[in-house]
Amino acid sequence: MFKIVDGLRTIEFGNQGESRSALLEFIFNGNKRATAGLLSDYEEEGEPVEHVGEVLVVLGNEFEEVGRIRITKVEVTTFIEVPDEFALAEAEGDLNAADFRASHSEFWTKSGVTVTDDTKVVLLYFELL
Repeated sequence: MFKIVDGLRTIEFGNQGESRSALLEFIFNGNKRATAGLLSDYEEEGEPVEHVGEVLVVLGNEFEEVGRIRITKVEVTTFIEVPDEFALAEAEGDLNAADFRASHSEFWTKSGVTVTDDTKVVLLYFELL
């Protein structure tokens, strides 16, 4: 289960440490306005996919609240069908969907997850509050 703060679900970006710090920097001082997760993670946690308008509490490296975001768009698609638009909105250096697939396949593989073209991915677009 995701941690609840002030009655709101929370969201963690990347892995705790350098990865999370970099992604938080992209959100608060850059253009990152999207993130991706594996649908299987939601299913394993018994959590529903976020919905448009939902406000999430962003957690830092010590699992403290560092900000809040509002979901503006949600898509569930296959890994192979992630669009260029998403890669650019995610603003992690990927310039198109092929870059996204390469970097995220590497990330998830290092996390112990095998990703195929048919793996279901949740694409969240958000605004910083």
